Amino acid sequence: MASVSTAGSKLPLPYTIFFLFIEPIATLVGAFYAYFRPLVYLHLTHATSAPATLASVPLSSHIVLTQLANLYFCFALNEAVVLRATSDLRVWRALLICLLVADFGHLYSVKIDSLRVYWDVAGWNAIDWGNVGFVYVGASMRIAFLTGIGFSVPSSTSSRPTRNLKKV
Repeated sequence: MASVSTAGSKLPLPYTIFFLFIEPIATLVGAFYAYFRPLVYLHLTHATSAPATLASVPLSSHIVLTQLANLYFCFALNEAVVLRATSDLRVWRALLICLLVADFGHLYSVKIDSLRVYWDVAGWNAIDWGNVGFVYVGASMRIAFLTGIGFSVPSSTSSRPTRNLKKV
C-alpha cells in the first residue's frame, strides 16, 4: 500500500487522505449547514417535524444547531490540525478511538426515527448519507487504522503504544 510522510511518520496513503482531508472537509460541510442553513438541516433530518420557515425555527433549535456546528468544527479541527501536528501513532490512536466512540454515538442518535435508516440506502437523503453512510465509512477507516490494516509490520520493535506516558 502506498504511504506518505506525515509529520515525520509513514502512514498508508488512504488514511492520510481520509483523516487529514476528506473527513475534515465533510465535517465542515455539516457544520456549515447546521449553522448557516438550519432550516435545510432540520428538513433533511426529519421533514415532518421541521418548521416551515426559518422564522418559525425555535430559539432552542437555533442554539442546539449552533452547538452542533461548533462540535463539528471542533471535530474537523482535531483531525485536520492535531493529526498533522504529530507523528506519534499513540496520539493518532487515542484521537481515533475517541472519534470511533463518537461514531457509535452519532449512529445511535439517528435510530429515534426508524431502525430502517441503518440499512435502507435507497431511502437515504443527503443528510442520511452523512449521518449514516459517511459515518460507516469513517468508523470503518478508524477500525482499520486501529487494527493496523495497511501498516507494515516493524521488524524489531512493536508499534503498539508503551505504558509510559510522556509528561507535557
